[in-house]
Amino acid sequence: MSHEAGSPASLVVIDPSGHRSTVAIRVLPFRIGRQADNQLVMRDNRASRVHASIAVDQGEYWIEDLNSRHGTFVNGAKIQRHKLQDSDRIDFGSKDSYQLTFLPPGGQVTRLLDHFPGSEKSHGKLSKLKAVMEVARALQTSLSSQDVLTAVVDAALAVTGAERGFLLLRKEKEEDGLEMRVARDRTGGHLVEGDLKVPRRLIRKALHERRELLSMNFDHNEAGGVKAENTVADLDLRTVVCVPLVHIRAGGSQETKALSAASETVGVLYMDSRIGAADLSAGNRELLQTLALEASTILENARLLEEERSKQKIEEELKVARQIQQSLYPRSLPSDGWFLACGSSVASLQVGGDYFDVLKVGEDCWAVAVADVSGKGVSSALLACYLQGALSAASYSAHTIQQTMELINRFLGERAEAEKYATVFHSTLQRDGRLRYVNAGHCAPLVVSPDGSIGTLETTGVPLGLLPGVNFPAEETVLVPGQKVVVYSDGVSEARGPNNDFYGVERLWQVIRLQAAAPCVEMHDAILDDVRAFTLDTPQADDITLVVMEYRR
Repeated sequence: MSHEAGSPASLVVIDPSGHRSTVAIRVLPFRIGRQADNQLVMRDNRASRVHASIAVDQGEYWIEDLNSRHGTFVNGAKIQRHKLQDSDRIDFGSKDSYQLTFLPPGGQVTRLLDHFPGSEKSHGKLSKLKAVMEVARALQTSLSSQDVLTAVVDAALAVTGAERGFLLLRKEKEEDGLEMRVARDRTGGHLVEGDLKVPRRLIRKALHERRELLSMNFDHNEAGGVKAENTVADLDLRTVVCVPLVHIRAGGSQETKALSAASETVGVLYMDSRIGAADLSAGNRELLQTLALEASTILENARLLEEERSKQKIEEELKVARQIQQSLYPRSLPSDGWFLACGSSVASLQVGGDYFDVLKVGEDCWAVAVADVSGKGVSSALLACYLQGALSAASYSAHTIQQTMELINRFLGERAEAEKYATVFHSTLQRDGRLRYVNAGHCAPLVVSPDGSIGTLETTGVPLGLLPGVNFPAEETVLVPGQKVVVYSDGVSEARGPNNDFYGVERLWQVIRLQAAAPCVEMHDAILDDVRAFTLDTPQADDITLVVMEYRR
């Protein structure tokens, strides 16, 4: 790869926001970095002031790292000095920073077209086939789907000898709408959308009605046979060629099928000529159909890549959200003194709609809250975080539970409009054993005595956010030393086994009775162990939250 005068190499630059541009390497050495006087300025604080440079040595382009902080990478490998090849990818130590792709003088696309018919360098079907195969290989190292689609249009024009080529795609939300993606003439010049004078309805008709390549040659000395409202004849076109682009079924039995039914088309490759008839001999027709298949493959690959990137981004964001949510749970729970507690929450998805909290209000008072927000996912997790903040603030006074619940209910009613609601159990326990609580539609917590007898703390009101203007009266009971309170979400009682049956409250009571005299930690672990034994790793539809608190002298 030698340096050609008058035809500089270039870099395709993708910045962190995804914007793509092309920068010619006209000044040598070509410096890259954060500093303003570089030939390519990277607006990224992670980049070094002068990160790397590109120079020419004996006709070859070389990139050199200039002792940067995070390093320079070519095709994923860290380099100190590296000879650049066509389509080499250059990174700078951070996957979400700048990405460059090196294009030598007269790069990949130009060289591909040199092999097509019309070039003095190639003759016969073997050379044509070689050119098509090179376009196919370009899919693996292409700068972008747009670049290769442009190459496909240029190649189709070279194959047929047509004057103009347009690649149009269906719009996602408009079944009959067509969006212009590429518009080129035979010399490589760019055209504008208005240069396509043929009504789109005729192109759509070609998509809907034809299963194979559609071509029309017209002799303007003969008026007969020209229909479609004489549009083509009026526009003084000699030849029109339409090649459908089809859906590619990755891995399917028809993945190599070049053409498909109209309902499965994703766009069209349209070409026309005003001077001479296009060369549509049998070999060229096959090449056009192969090019159409390659363009369809490009589009499918781009769609799958975009889906994968979106999925990866969502998963990364959910991972961060999960870490934040987990950090909001109590970091330590009381393990000695007159009040003991053990709790956990296992989300069915990346983030959960359940939450629990255990707060020390004072030397003589602890607060315990468990909530279960309707639905799952990010919206439920956000609401659970809000409830945690509101209930934590209310926990510091045993006399404000009722008022706090009413305020939260009004807040949810005004903003969520009953689309989201939450069941909540909120309580405070005094050193003298007085347990004051509000149960807003939550599973009734169980009061367990050492002898195995079990009582319940039934609901005192409806779930928060379900009905406006309702009251949430607080109830009070007195615990005796040795008693424990088991607070759980319905993800425990409704845990599903491999046979799609429920764990159930009765089984929960059986485990609790067996552990009635055990410390709260052992009871908590025994319940979860039994739930896991029942579910046998069956994916759960609901979060599993469990808190066991114990009152002692």
